[in-house]
Amino acid sequence: MPTATLRRTSPLAAAYARLAEVRAGPRVTEEPPRTAGDWLGARQLAEGGSALDTFLAGEETRLLREHGARPRPHVVASLGFHRYVWPACLLFTVPWFLHRRVPRLQVGDVSFHRTSGRMTVRTGDLLCLPDDPAAGWPGARTVPDAAALRQALREAVAEHVGPLLGAFRTRTRRGPHALWGMVCDEITEGLWHVARLLGEEDRAVTELGALLPGGTPPYPGGAGFRALGRGHTRDRLACCLFYTLRPEDACATCPRAREGDRIYRTGFEAERQAK
Repeated sequence: MPTATLRRTSPLAAAYARLAEVRAGPRVTEEPPRTAGDWLGARQLAEGGSALDTFLAGEETRLLREHGARPRPHVVASLGFHRYVWPACLLFTVPWFLHRRVPRLQVGDVSFHRTSGRMTVRTGDLLCLPDDPAAGWPGARTVPDAAALRQALREAVAEHVGPLLGAFRTRTRRGPHALWGMVCDEITEGLWHVARLLGEEDRAVTELGALLPGGTPPYPGGAGFRALGRGHTRDRLACCLFYTLRPEDACATCPRAREGDRIYRTGFEAERQAK
């Protein structure tokens, strides 16, 4: 009787499955990049040209449909950059937060579905601590301690996102400092959001403060949390420009937001997540 061949589970599979559970939304699957239909490879976005034009045209249509206002081109580009980078950062930060594993994903390893937000990753190299069972995985490399793993995470995100900055820079009318500020915001606020869904906000705030304390180029600032009401808040380093579409529903961490509004929205979000 033939013996079935079992496929080894990737060291990242559990983290991506947990992410799908708590977000109850777009899934991350481990497979080669897709580029047909509504799928775009991150490499295509980084190259600019027609692929980026198609992506931004779709974003303009979506924003007009959802908010009833036609955004200016640089607003579309800023929100488009946010729409990709926010979930892309979770591909790195969630495995680190849950299992102390950091994947090395190049732009050629990831694809993004323009309408559903699904993502694919072609996993290979990863970094972990010496006592991690994943250290024996092909392509795994160990680093000596938690500080070295945080540095590896900062480098891995920068390596993936860096090529995209050049493509989006002229469309957003922003320089590298502002765009890297947005990346810092996406790293921080994406994992912060997921950690609240996991019931681990306090740990995430502490660990993000250690990950992004400030003074870690290319990131121009830090996580910068402070206590607020029953939770925490921060000021974004770079505005995503969502307020230009719906000023009354701007980001809770927008520097323009008043503390009273932040306290209300922080409490409202906590109650919504508890239901």
